[in-house]
Amino acid sequence: MGVMRPELIMKSVIPVIMAGIIGIYGLVVAMVLKGKVTASSDGYNLNKGFAHLAAGLTCGLCGLGAGYAIGIVGDAGVRGTAQQPRLFVGMILILIFSEVLGLYGMIVALILGTS
Repeated sequence: MGVMRPELIMKSVIPVIMAGIIGIYGLVVAMVLKGKVTASSDGYNLNKGFAHLAAGLTCGLCGLGAGYAIGIVGDAGVRGTAQQPRLFVGMILILIFSEVLGLYGMIVALILGTS
């Protein structure tokens, strides 16, 4: 596509960037949870441990679903945009809705991790 339509190269990178943002969500949650883990003598008990496990699983599984959706939409969207450039706006909207799945996972994980 880059040879036949070089003006669309930057538009084709957007799904890759949005997939990378999902990894940053996981990094943020990991740093928050790392700061909350203390020794058992400092009051860290089984309930807090399971809450942190649930927070990590929530962020990870939501990120997995969001990444899968972004991959499918990005592949079909870039191919469609190469043929009809007016499909670009629709692709971006669907990518945003897919990205929100990972964002919701991060929000729930932060709520679980800080409580």
